[in-house]
Amino acid sequence: MRDVLREWRPVVDEAIEELLPRVVDEEYLAAFFGPPTYAYDPEAIQVALADPIWELLDRGGKRWRAVVFLLLVDAFGEDPEEYLPYACIPEILHNGTIIVDDVEDGAEMRRGEAAIHHEFGTDIALNAGNAMYFLPLKVITHDPGDLDAETRLAAYEMLMHELNRTHLGQGMDITWHNEREVDITEAEYLEMCACKTGCLGRIVARLAAIVTGQSDAVEDAVANYAQQMSIAFQIGDDILDVEHSLDQAGEFGKAFGNDIREGKKTLMAIHAVENATPEEAARLEEILWAEDNTDDEIEWALDLYQSTGAVEYARERAQALAERARTHLDGLDLEPEPKDKLAAFTRFVIERDV
Repeated sequence: MRDVLREWRPVVDEAIEELLPRVVDEEYLAAFFGPPTYAYDPEAIQVALADPIWELLDRGGKRWRAVVFLLLVDAFGEDPEEYLPYACIPEILHNGTIIVDDVEDGAEMRRGEAAIHHEFGTDIALNAGNAMYFLPLKVITHDPGDLDAETRLAAYEMLMHELNRTHLGQGMDITWHNEREVDITEAEYLEMCACKTGCLGRIVARLAAIVTGQSDAVEDAVANYAQQMSIAFQIGDDILDVEHSLDQAGEFGKAFGNDIREGKKTLMAIHAVENATPEEAARLEEILWAEDNTDDEIEWALDLYQSTGAVEYARERAQALAERARTHLDGLDLEPEPKDKLAAFTRFVIERDV
């Protein structure tokens, strides 16, 4: 999978650069956003949009959502190159959510460097992040695939539906973050993931199906594939944070015990509270609630995750979700080679080490 990602990432970035150049000028602004009513200020827009967005994109990221979109197009028997602009949509949306989430979470680091709001200021970060929810919609407006009006409308309606649901997930996550107790159920946690992370996956799959003219049944099947894989990815990401902290390797771009310091109610936290003694559960809740934590407190919480079997439990749940994702590809009339790669992605998202 790493080879597939390495092959497609520069291609995807070139396509994103067509949508949002690294350097904006009056010609681009007029062509993309329409002529000014009075006068654009390209330098201000450069500072407020292009610079923070490309700062984040250039730091890394696997572009796996865009690549899965292209693999699905290939699996449907179409030429991925012809649909490259559409692959940018979920990738830009994803990175926009990262900028906004980091502000809401008070995150210090992102991809090994200071979070965008620390580097550019909260005002610029929020404006850039929010813009990344809307910039990709211009792809459909510009219609590079020469889609008919009905197909474009279906794409718009799908995007609005799924993007609204992402905010349901983020809303649950924020509310839980602001509560002292860990009293959410596993089902509620998984629903949060299905909305916050799963909907971006569903956008990837549903958009590929819509622009290539697939049936509703096929669209539903690949959407479920991508949703289950995305939830597995989220759980895997939480496991990586814990394992990175245990190893103190410092290679993932996250601070030591970052999720615990941010007070995240992860699946591991839920499992640990349910299986610890009342005293241990209370102490973990205090650590997650605290404004600041010592390294000793972080280490204690990590030890509790291990001693209650929370890490292994989360890994088993992620593996089960990945397996379920693969079943949604069964029975679909897909091209064999890209279908195999799509199945392999469900393993990659939980077995990766970065």
